[in-house]
Amino acid sequence: MNIGDIDHIELYVGDAIAVAQYLCTAYGFRVIGHGGPDTGLTSQRSVLLGQGDIRILLTSGLHKDHPASQFVARHGDGVAVTAFRTDSAATAYADAIAAGASGLRPPRAWENEETSVVVAEVAGFGDLVYRLVERRGSGAQFQPGPIEMAPSAKTGTWADDDLLQVIDHLAVCVPAGELDSTIAFHEQVFGFTVTFGEYIGIGKQGMMSKVVQNASGGVTFTILEPDLSRQAGQVDDFLAWHDGAGVQHVAFLTHDIVRAVRTCMDRGVEFAQTPSSYYDMLALRLGATDIIIEALRPLGILVDRDHWGQMYQIFAKSTHIRRTYFLELIDRHGARTFGTSNIPALYEAKERELAEVRNRP
Repeated sequence: MNIGDIDHIELYVGDAIAVAQYLCTAYGFRVIGHGGPDTGLTSQRSVLLGQGDIRILLTSGLHKDHPASQFVARHGDGVAVTAFRTDSAATAYADAIAAGASGLRPPRAWENEETSVVVAEVAGFGDLVYRLVERRGSGAQFQPGPIEMAPSAKTGTWADDDLLQVIDHLAVCVPAGELDSTIAFHEQVFGFTVTFGEYIGIGKQGMMSKVVQNASGGVTFTILEPDLSRQAGQVDDFLAWHDGAGVQHVAFLTHDIVRAVRTCMDRGVEFAQTPSSYYDMLALRLGATDIIIEALRPLGILVDRDHWGQMYQIFAKSTHIRRTYFLELIDRHGARTFGTSNIPALYEAKERELAEVRNRP
């Protein structure tokens, strides 16, 4: 099976139009397509967003029996589908079924004079669906027929003024005892490999983290499992409020994190706060940084280093009513890992945020 990169993600949401307006206003996405009763999707309303090579499909059900309506009722807004690009959706689907995956939708082609798109789906973990997408032709069509493209939609890479370029990784939470089986599923069905793993203990809380990635590096999942022998923490909160396993956050890659964060802040995005003391010890801990510390400090951007280079990241405060799903911005200066030493800072910031929710009457 040849899995390339993440073709798109689909979020099931209560109000696709409202979520689209927020992501466009706050993060610079553009509406590049839509689908609904007028395009043959009689039971849903979908909005397609684009920025750089990122494609996000937002879908709301128009009746209570639609899968999006059921997902939102159980989990709230969140990532319901992750789509993998492949050179043959039919072959990938057959291989996945043979390897033990449960088939949901066999391959189906959508075509016009410029574009052919073949789509198939298999079950992932929890309620997450994996979509296998094969694209051929030179057209800008996302899915000919069901999704009508905006006149301004373009193919190719990102524009010079785009803040965000690609989906760097997805972070996933699974219940205790399910980490190894979730890893094994991705290894056996999709040929992913474990590239990193560690136990993270912070105060009285603990969790196990492992990273799986496809051969090209275009698909990366960080999978988190809580340690039930220690005090309940954020992963436990996610699993309880999300009602099961799911995508905790999506990380978008940017090539200028200072500009991206400043722009998003100006547009009203709130990011997790980092104490000033974090930066007082940064030079001693990491040495010289590619981005000067005084540019990072007022924005709260975290920085770490691995064998390959440096990495800068920041986490947005969740706008989800349940405080589950949130977004990350990441800027890689050669680094391949995920900011291990920054996890305590993230945990502390998220604890402050979650404490506000826990203490509400």
